[in-house]
Amino acid sequence: MRRSIEMNEAWRFIRQDEEQAKSELYNDDHWSVVTIPHTWNAIDGANGYEYYQGACWYRKAFVVEPSYEGSKLFIEFNGSNSVTDVYMNGQHMGQHKGGYSIFRLDITEVVKYGANNVIAVKVDNTVVDDVYPQKADFTFYGGIYRDVNIVVTNPVHFDLMDYGSSGVYVVQEEVTKEKAQLIVRSRLVNDSNEEKRIRLWADILDADHHIVTYAAKEVILAAGEIKTEELPCVIDNPTLWHGRKNPYMYKVNISMSSFNDTIDECSIPFGVRYFHVDPEKGFFLNGEHLPLHGVSRHQDRKDMGWAITEQEQVEDMAYIKEIGASSIRLAHYQHSQYFYELCDKEGMVVWAEIPFISIMSQNELEGINAKQQMLELIKQNYNHPSIIFWGLQNEIQIGGERAEVRKLVKELNELTKNEDPTRLTTMANVLFVSEEDEYNRITDVVGYNKYYGWYHGKTDDFAPWLDKFHRINPDVPLCISEYGAEGIVQYHSTDPKVKDYTEEYHALFHEKTWKTFEQRPFLWATYVWNMFDFGANIRDEGGVKGRNNKGLISYDRNIKKDAFYMYKAHWSEDKFVHITSKRFVDRIENSIQVKVYSNCREVTLYVNGEEFDSVTSEEKIFVFENVALTDGMNEIRAVATEYNIRYVDMAKFNKVEEPNPSYETPVEDQGEEVTNWFQMPDLDEPMEDLQITDDVYSTRCTFKELFENEEAGAVLHKYLGEDFRNRPTYSMTQGFKIDTLAEMAPEHFTDKLLYALNKELTKIKKYK
Repeated sequence: MRRSIEMNEAWRFIRQDEEQAKSELYNDDHWSVVTIPHTWNAIDGANGYEYYQGACWYRKAFVVEPSYEGSKLFIEFNGSNSVTDVYMNGQHMGQHKGGYSIFRLDITEVVKYGANNVIAVKVDNTVVDDVYPQKADFTFYGGIYRDVNIVVTNPVHFDLMDYGSSGVYVVQEEVTKEKAQLIVRSRLVNDSNEEKRIRLWADILDADHHIVTYAAKEVILAAGEIKTEELPCVIDNPTLWHGRKNPYMYKVNISMSSFNDTIDECSIPFGVRYFHVDPEKGFFLNGEHLPLHGVSRHQDRKDMGWAITEQEQVEDMAYIKEIGASSIRLAHYQHSQYFYELCDKEGMVVWAEIPFISIMSQNELEGINAKQQMLELIKQNYNHPSIIFWGLQNEIQIGGERAEVRKLVKELNELTKNEDPTRLTTMANVLFVSEEDEYNRITDVVGYNKYYGWYHGKTDDFAPWLDKFHRINPDVPLCISEYGAEGIVQYHSTDPKVKDYTEEYHALFHEKTWKTFEQRPFLWATYVWNMFDFGANIRDEGGVKGRNNKGLISYDRNIKKDAFYMYKAHWSEDKFVHITSKRFVDRIENSIQVKVYSNCREVTLYVNGEEFDSVTSEEKIFVFENVALTDGMNEIRAVATEYNIRYVDMAKFNKVEEPNPSYETPVEDQGEEVTNWFQMPDLDEPMEDLQITDDVYSTRCTFKELFENEEAGAVLHKYLGEDFRNRPTYSMTQGFKIDTLAEMAPEHFTDKLLYALNKELTKIKKYK
């Protein structure tokens, strides 16, 4: 029978490349002792541009029971970033490329039984041109950051080498309220030297562990054969997996037996459901409309990086449930099996994706690693009912217009549909992809990452763009796959403005944006970027280095920003009241506005124990104007009563003579990300009319196009600085036109600067 042996304790570790460590005889006594999960970037991965990227080594000594001799042994890594080489007793067992999926290696022939064995693992998080991601707006934490196990099986077993999967797939051929027609597909392996006759048996159990149906067959496996077998099953009148409303799970217990012995067995949880997306009405689950109120999630935490435990994942899910979300975009890579299982149990509709993001390799043009990671994602997660959407790419157009990029996106879609025709494919386009672009029709449904009201434009720009896209593409199901703004709870303002990083603007942004989305039922989903702040080494903005601060909850999970409660008011049925701007304690005004988020119908405000006013609202936002403050500390209480239950929140505001300077975003930090990208000189040259034609270079060209021409590149260096291409964010801008970035940062790309650039660029012909 199969056994899984945890291997997380007592590893030796060194944060440097030590090639001699592959030897069984190497002395590692001077190394640190660590426990898996582990990353060497827990601290430096979110502190700024520089963090350790390179090769590190892990070693562990262990003994294999003599009773396992004659079995098959596999070493299993659940997450090791990003290129991993494994040595067992000095012998190289294999290499895995990719930092997010399960992989296993067969160690049967090199293990010593009843004696000491040494496993040595080289892990390298250096970016290389044949492994994804190449570049992205998050930190690539190095390490063995998920569990390690040894799996022991009979020589005849379900295939553990099928891209890290279980080797068992519950295929939902057709599901209705009346009947679920299933195929239990399994890959069987005979690693013995003789033919084996086995009985393959599958029991389908309901949530109460009662057998509802079963299937069986006799199978003959030749020596060394790998064979795929299918067992048809039907569940009559199934209980459907129905999101948070009823995340009902079945289980298949599938086994191989020979005579009276069970030689291998797997237990696979699954749920049955059907779904579709209507381009006019949105997402439907089991024939019922289900608004996908979504958040995105990165897996890292402050001072832990990716080396989190089940406890942190349970906490993350609890926060997502509390806000009332019905869907999660698990960005931008494969997350842990444990979190997908939580999504199954809690009824979250999931968008799962691979890290084909921002930039395609400049040299490896077949997409071998992207396809490998896609297959691993699908095969390892095939049985999770929560996963409805397979994501192929995120903003891959940032790297510039390339025929090979379009070709690979199409091939990934074809591969995904061939491997799993039961689910929908999707992708997240960068903001500058045009509404008419074929990218919008490659996948079953599509998303756009749009940041009106932060990087460019204003929140009011969402509505006309959404309506324009829908008018041009009435048959294309559209979602907003990312939207958000930075919110740093240190900063506060009574007059919040874009790019001021205040908690007030962060909340106001989400108020306005959500109202726009709520009024457009054709959106099949919207995904807040992000549920949690996360590590992003290339960032330095708002006075915070190495961090993306767009989360609704802080990186350490200790602070729920006001915007969290705005969404909770709209999405959750759990009644509450929340006074906003509580951290904006010191006030110089004689009277202030007090804003409350609540999903109750009426809220009453009390000021220093006296009733001030009652406000009724269907908009979930309750505003109390001209709330007078007395000198010193003032206590504000918001109270709502529904069905004889009182809901109360309290805040204290301190009337002071002078403003608290710590609340103000330093001027040099406002819009600092763009400042970091483009440190523009001031220009006083008078402007004249310029004629820009298609046969010359101009600010209508992408950075990639301009730098490919020596003369045009020299113009950019003149105005943007000689070190422009050496900045951490350069590779994230290659696909952008200068005019696009000017819309995003008009305070830096002034009209005079654009004029100066165009005056010189238009003198350079594209074709000679």
